[in-house]
Amino acid sequence: MSAIDYTELGRPIRGPRALTDDWSRFWHLTYNIARNEFKLKFFGSVLGYVWQLVRPLLLFGVLYVFFTQVAHVNDTSTPGGAHYGAQLLGSIVLFTFFGEATSGAVRSVVDRENLVRKIQFPRMVIPLSVVLLASFNLGLNLLVVLIFALAEGVTPMISWLELPLILLMLGVFATGVAMLLSALFVNFRDVQPIWDVVSQILFYASPVIISVETVQEKVSTAALHLYMLNPLAVVFQQFRHAMINPDTLSAGEALGGWAQLLIPIAIVVATFALGFWVFNRSAPLVAENL
Repeated sequence: MSAIDYTELGRPIRGPRALTDDWSRFWHLTYNIARNEFKLKFFGSVLGYVWQLVRPLLLFGVLYVFFTQVAHVNDTSTPGGAHYGAQLLGSIVLFTFFGEATSGAVRSVVDRENLVRKIQFPRMVIPLSVVLLASFNLGLNLLVVLIFALAEGVTPMISWLELPLILLMLGVFATGVAMLLSALFVNFRDVQPIWDVVSQILFYASPVIISVETVQEKVSTAALHLYMLNPLAVVFQQFRHAMINPDTLSAGEALGGWAQLLIPIAIVVATFALGFWVFNRSAPLVAENL
């Protein structure tokens, strides 16, 4: 923990930095804030964690019935369309994590104004605890996806070992966006409604509902490659390929080659670096700007 750096009269008073040299305390704070938020979320609730499943399951039910029985957008009779229900549920759960981590982080610093003003602690703890809380929910929801997939006839595959890498890419991307949004919202309150719109665009611009195979039939190869530069599209498609149905296109195949994966990976790294840089610069002045 860094001490407050009081500057000469008339100039800003710089508070604690984003990070600290005491990493044990840093991770302890992050974990405990996330754990307490998780407990408070279901405190006094009879059904408890069941409520965490209601939103993705209801969304899954509505979308599955509409797009398979009414719109017939995804042909479940094709090899790539097999186990579409598990593919859809998995993508919804992954996007739910991204939405909770980023939208929850927007107001995270501002909502903890009293804590920020009165207690000295590394400010990065705040957005990271939001991402960690969303990770708790993701872990539990993925168990439901696994049970549903097995019930639908999905067989265990060696490619399931790719799951940690898939989640790592999603987690790094979500953390970068979370740091950026939480820092910008302190000074620019328009960030929240803007991000609400952007997140909706990302939902429909990613292969959550519509499979990449369906997109491939409707657009040119160049347009498909551009579509797959979205890191979320890479994550969701590779999850479908590795975890549910190996007959679907892999992210590398949809991009036109595995080497092309370096581009969305670079976008993820750049987003994380930008988010860290912005949050790190603004952290010492957070209390003054609130």
